[in-house]
Amino acid sequence: MGKTEFITDKEIYEKVILERIPSAKKFVWIATSDIKDLHVKKGRSMVPFLELLSDLIDKNVLIRLIHAKEPGPNFRKDFDRYPNFIGGLERILCPRVHFKSVIIDGTFIYTGSANLTGAGMGAKSSNKRNFESGIISDDKILVNQVMNQFDSIWIGSFCKDCKRKDFCADYEIFK
Repeated sequence: MGKTEFITDKEIYEKVILERIPSAKKFVWIATSDIKDLHVKKGRSMVPFLELLSDLIDKNVLIRLIHAKEPGPNFRKDFDRYPNFIGGLERILCPRVHFKSVIIDGTFIYTGSANLTGAGMGAKSSNKRNFESGIISDDKILVNQVMNQFDSIWIGSFCKDCKRKDFCADYEIFK
């Protein structure tokens, strides 16, 4: 049986974004409802979170991203700065996604309330952050449950009977 820990606010940023994601070896799967131009600490600088993902792609780490809506123009501008995302980052839009999870190498998960935004998971000060909570775990059963939820959405298990197809940019893929 693995270790499971309840974390809040800045702990999410420190333990998931700064410690675990950069240490991924095989894959990082991220699910979020909202995604914005999140900036994080890298060395002595603040950089777009996307730079951390780009660094992982350069190390042959597979990145999958599920989110509910198109991100804003600042995110898009940063996204376009990383040409290795073409062919190196897989993403799906699903308007029904509201869960927030990070799965790393099939051995570690975060699941909780924080969206992939500065106020949710970012380096914002305690006076500007959202009040968030979640759990991190390396418990095999819990990791598998979170992975199964992510994977079932990723492969389109719910698309056929979904009543939100009119809002789904990726529905044609799963017909």
